[in-house]
Amino acid sequence: MMEEIVALAKIFSDPNRVKIAALLQREGGVCVCEICDTLSLSQPLVSRHLRQMREAGIVTAEHSGKWMVYSLNDEHKETLACWKSALEKVIPKLPRLVACSSYRGQSDL
Repeated sequence: MMEEIVALAKIFSDPNRVKIAALLQREGGVCVCEICDTLSLSQPLVSRHLRQMREAGIVTAEHSGKWMVYSLNDEHKETLACWKSALEKVIPKLPRLVACSSYRGQSDL
């Protein structure tokens, strides 16, 4: 449990990762292009943050057609509870989702 708390603290020490987590909390599953476009971040930066978040067990990824869709990992609900509560305060400050028309328009969802 101690290691999980330390890993979460490291992840949430970066403002961009906090924004990404808040976006995932608000929207559920989103693809990388939507995170990049919504938060005005580069794809390599977002991918690096998502990799770190996946390694910490905060984020999960699953294929949806040819896209990878990211969401918060519900397996760590207890550990993430206080962080999710804090994310709710960040959500109103996020820009509106810039939907990836290629991903959102796919027929095999």
